[in-house]
Amino acid sequence: MEDYVTGVLTGTGLAPGALAAAAVAAAVLLIYFGAAASLARKSPAAARLSSLGETRRRQTRDLALLKAPADQPGGLMKAFVPASMTERSELENKLSQAGFSQAGALRTFTLIRVLLGLALPGALLLVIAAAKTPGLLPPNPVTAQVAGWTNMQVFQALSGLVGAGFFGPIYVLNARAAARRRRIEEAFPNALDLIRISVDSGLGFDAAMTRVGNELAQVSPDLAFELLSVQRQIQAGRARQDALLDMSSRTGVETVRSFANVALQSMQFGTSMASALATYSDDLRNQREMRAQEMASKLPVKMSAVLASLMLPALIMITIGPVVIRYIRFIAN
Repeated sequence: MEDYVTGVLTGTGLAPGALAAAAVAAAVLLIYFGAAASLARKSPAAARLSSLGETRRRQTRDLALLKAPADQPGGLMKAFVPASMTERSELENKLSQAGFSQAGALRTFTLIRVLLGLALPGALLLVIAAAKTPGLLPPNPVTAQVAGWTNMQVFQALSGLVGAGFFGPIYVLNARAAARRRRIEEAFPNALDLIRISVDSGLGFDAAMTRVGNELAQVSPDLAFELLSVQRQIQAGRARQDALLDMSSRTGVETVRSFANVALQSMQFGTSMASALATYSDDLRNQREMRAQEMASKLPVKMSAVLASLMLPALIMITIGPVVIRYIRFIAN
């Protein structure tokens, strides 16, 4: 057998080194394809564990949607969280409108404000101490300027940093909430048309909201999250009225609040949901057209100040300039 294999290899006319390289390459290819096939074949245990992990993540999201009422703050948090329940509810609504509706959002936001209010002046104090310590930092204009500050200037800078660190997150939160409300308000008319078309096609109201929420997940994730949150709360046993009203207060958009009232009135009085949504969709479309016309009508008024500030100096120079030049020449002569 060995003589036969030797004769076959000799008959190929290839060098022994080339034959060895070809054998090694064939072995590497076999190992690669075998490993790829074994890794591509997903084991039933791995698939089962993956499905269990997805179910656990879905349950976690549902628990975040159905969070318990916030407890009364205690300890050091009691000194920073608003003591009034009204102020605390307003801050929680603002956090929800900005997209932070998970449990503990108020506590986390308060901690961020406190840490920023302490960290910014603390960093300034470290810079001042390092600037006044000779040889600790290389000479630069910043340390030279800070080292020359008086006590009053240091106090003013520290006060400004404390205010910026404690009240700056409020400004960021308001801006984020306003941007999210604008995105929801711009995407809601299209979502309402899709819901109306789905209801006209025979789907129920809950199924239509779920379908539209899944369809808008990539186009408008904020509105899709709100629609799917309502359905998850209803599936978890919450009353439809409470879920819809909670969505309207969580978004802070007037069109969403009107939509919730229209849907609830249609269910309460037994009228056709398709006709109610069609009527409200037409009304909303008319409101958008009137809003666009209002913005177009305001445009000339807004442009008049800019045009006057840019054109009036040029007109004055054109009309009075030659007269001024003539008088200057006359006085000079």
